[in-house]
Amino acid sequence: MNPSHANSHGRNRKTPIHLPVQERANTPIIVFVTVCTDKRKAVLCRPDVHDLILKAWRRADKWHVGRYVLMPDHIHLCCAPATIDFPSLVTWVKYWKSICSLKWPDRDEQPIWKKSFWDTQLRKGENYEQKLEYMLQNPVRQGLVGEPEEWAYQGELFKLDWYG
Repeated sequence: MNPSHANSHGRNRKTPIHLPVQERANTPIIVFVTVCTDKRKAVLCRPDVHDLILKAWRRADKWHVGRYVLMPDHIHLCCAPATIDFPSLVTWVKYWKSICSLKWPDRDEQPIWKKSFWDTQLRKGENYEQKLEYMLQNPVRQGLVGEPEEWAYQGELFKLDWYG
């Protein structure tokens, strides 16, 4: 069982609970997000889709996307509010997923996204470093590449620094 998908009683949740982000003194707001495709369809690792997702994130500019890794059937990303009046994470994810769906290159692959997603607000610098390493190693663990830097479907739009 993946501990990030377990509730306080250790049982798996079928639907994640999206808690509002919390501001803490001298600590950045950084959230680790996993978004899956509908029925885990392997449709994300293509240059045209990679480009489409990047354009959607740039357009959905109320949150900044830091490091990200696209896997065939899911995306891992770290993000942070870009403005003081940022929308909820749920609203932001829904917005960029809708942009992608509307512009998706192959209509036969619709629906693209699973309705919900998983998120965890990071609380310490060590958690941030662990999540980054987990993301970068994901294509290696899946046997897609030998080294993280060989994976074409990853990047960083904004530098999200942990300074707390």
